[in-house]
Amino acid sequence: MEIQTLNPTTPRQRQRIEAFLKRNGLRFDDMHYYAAVTDDDGEMIAGGGLKGNVIKCVAVDDAHKGEAIANTLISHLIAHANDEGHSNVMLFTKPKNRQLFESLSFRLLAEAPEAVLMETGIGGINNTVEALKKIREESEKYKEYNKECKENNKECKENSEECKEEEKTNLNTSTPQHHNTTTPHHLNPSTPQPLTTTTPRRGVVVMNCNPFTLGHRYLIEQAAKQVERLFVMVVREDCSLFAYAERKAMVEQGVAHLENVTVIDGSEYAISQTTFPTYFLKRLDDAADTQMLLDLDLFRRHIAPALGATVRFVGTEPTDRLTRRYNQLMHEVLADVRETARLEKKGNAVSASRVRKAMEQGDMSTIRQLVPPTTLPYIIAHLATQALQAELDTTPKPGLVDKDNNGAHRDMDYALMQRSIDTLHPYFVKLALLGCADALPTHTSIRDIGIEAERAMLSATNGVNTHKGALFSMGLAVVAAAHEERKIAANEEQILKERNGGEDVLVSLQTTIKALAASFPDTNGTHGSKAKLLSKGATAIKGALDNAREGYEMLFAEWLPFYIERRKEHDEHTLHKTLLRIMCDLDDTNVIYRTDLATAEEVKQETRALLDSFEEAVLKDMDRRYTARNISPGGAADMLSLTIFIGSIQT
Repeated sequence: MEIQTLNPTTPRQRQRIEAFLKRNGLRFDDMHYYAAVTDDDGEMIAGGGLKGNVIKCVAVDDAHKGEAIANTLISHLIAHANDEGHSNVMLFTKPKNRQLFESLSFRLLAEAPEAVLMETGIGGINNTVEALKKIREESEKYKEYNKECKENNKECKENSEECKEEEKTNLNTSTPQHHNTTTPHHLNPSTPQPLTTTTPRRGVVVMNCNPFTLGHRYLIEQAAKQVERLFVMVVREDCSLFAYAERKAMVEQGVAHLENVTVIDGSEYAISQTTFPTYFLKRLDDAADTQMLLDLDLFRRHIAPALGATVRFVGTEPTDRLTRRYNQLMHEVLADVRETARLEKKGNAVSASRVRKAMEQGDMSTIRQLVPPTTLPYIIAHLATQALQAELDTTPKPGLVDKDNNGAHRDMDYALMQRSIDTLHPYFVKLALLGCADALPTHTSIRDIGIEAERAMLSATNGVNTHKGALFSMGLAVVAAAHEERKIAANEEQILKERNGGEDVLVSLQTTIKALAASFPDTNGTHGSKAKLLSKGATAIKGALDNAREGYEMLFAEWLPFYIERRKEHDEHTLHKTLLRIMCDLDDTNVIYRTDLATAEEVKQETRALLDSFEEAVLKDMDRRYTARNISPGGAADMLSLTIFIGSIQT
C-alpha cells in the first residue's frame, strides 16, 4: 500500500475521488488536497482530504477496515496540514466514529445528533478560551476603573457645589437659602438604564454586519440595556461583500457611544458554510440543522463560559427561513435567549441586504436611512472599488485590458488588473475615512495615503503601473464624497432642503473636488506632462490634474447625464457607449503619449461615428485595430470608472 496525492481541482482526479466517496456512501466536498491510499493494483481503498486545517471526506473501504489504514491516513493528513502552517487540525465526522478519532488524539469540541466536531494539535480551543477570559477580565478592570472615575467626579462635583453654596452664603448672609430639587437626568435611549440585582452580568451578540446598519446598532443598544457588560462578536468568515476587518471596524465605530459594550474578534470555531462539510449527511436538508446545532454547542460549551455570559441576544427574523430556524434552535439549546424586534423604517425592516441592494442601484438616499454615518465611508470605498471592477469587466473595449484580451498592453492582463484593484481597495477605505471629517483633509494627508497605495499596487503587480491614473482621480472623488456625506449626516434635512435635490448635491461634490485638486502641485514625468510636451503647444492639452482642478466639467455636464440616461433605458451596452462618449471628448494623454496628436484626434472622430451607429461587431474590430496600432485610451477608462462611481453615489 502507498499514499498518493490527488488534486481535487483537476477534473479527472476529482472524478476518481467522487467515485470512491460514492462507493462508500459519501459526497464530495470542497478541498484543496486529497490523499489516497492504494493497494498493490493501484485501486483506491482509503482516502481523506483537507480544506485549510479541516480534514474532510475520510473513508475506508469495508474490506480494509480494521487494518489500521485510518491511522496512517489521518497521521499523513495531520502532517501535511502542519507542513502548511496549521498547528491545530479540525475534523467533522459521524458520531459513531468519535471513539476511533479519540484514539488518534482528537478531542471533542461539539456534538449534534448527526455529527461531531473534533480537533487535535497545539492550542486550539484552549487558546481561544484563554483569550476570551482575558477579554472578560479586562472588561471587569475597565468597569472598576470607570466606576472609580465616576465616584471621583461625583465627589468633585459635590465639593464644587458645596463651595458655591458657601460662596453664596458669604456674599449675602441676610438672604435665606433654599435647597433646589435636582432636575432628573433624562437618559439617551442608547444609554444603559439602571440595572437591578437580577440583571444578567454579561451577554453576547453574534452578528455578521455586511455592512453594519442602524438595525444592528438598535439590537446592540437594546441588549446593552439588559446586561452589565455586552460582548459583540463579529463573524470572522470572509465570504461577505465587506471584509472581516472592515465589518469589525464598522461595529467598533458604530457602538463607540456605549460604555458597557465590548467588540471582540470572531472565532474560527464559528461554523460556516465554507468550512462545514455536508458529505457524510444522508440528506442535504440535514446539513443546516446540524451546522447550527454544532455552532450552538460550541458556543454553549466554550465561548459563553469563557466570557462568563449567561444570555444571548438576537434580532427577530421576518423573512429568512434559515435564520428563523437558527433562532428557534437557539431557544432549544441555550438557557436564556432574548429576541429584539427588528428596527423598521417606513414599514420595512432595516437589513444589510437592503443596503447592498441600494448600493447596486446607486441609491445613496436610501442608504443614508439605513446605516449610521460611521458606516458610510466603507460603503463609499466599496462603490469606488466596484466602479473600477465594472470598467475592467466591460468587454470588449478598444485597445484596453478586458475579459477577452490584453488590448495594446504587453505587460498587463485581466488577472493583474484584478489583483491591482483588490490591492487598492483598503486605501480607498483609508481615503474615505480621511474625508469623513468636519474640515477638508490637507494635500499632505491625501498624498501620503496615495503614495502608500501606489507602492502597494506596484508591489502587487511587479512594478506594472496598472491604476496610477485611476488612483488619483478616484482617490480625490472618494475623499470628496465622504466629506459631503459627513456634512449631510451632520444636518441632513436642512442641507438637502437647501441644496434642493440631486443637482445641487452634485454641484457641491464638484466644488469639493476642485478644492482638493487645487492644493496639488503641477506634476512632472507623468504621461499627461509628457503628452503636453509632445503636443508642443499646438493645442491646449489637459492632463489628469488639469481636469481635476476644473472639477471634471465634462464628466458632470456630459458623461454622467449620458450614463444615467442609458441606465434608465436599461441599455445592455451602457458602459460601452459611455466609454465611447468619453473618448469623443477627452484629450486622452495616454493615447497621445503612445502615438501622437493626430492619432488622438482620429480616435475621437472614429468613436463619434461608432456612437452614432453602435454595433458591437464594429467595436470588436476597433479593439483589434487599436491593439495592433498600440492605441490604448487609458485616460478614458479612468473617466469611465469615475463616472460610474459618481453615478453610484449621487443618482
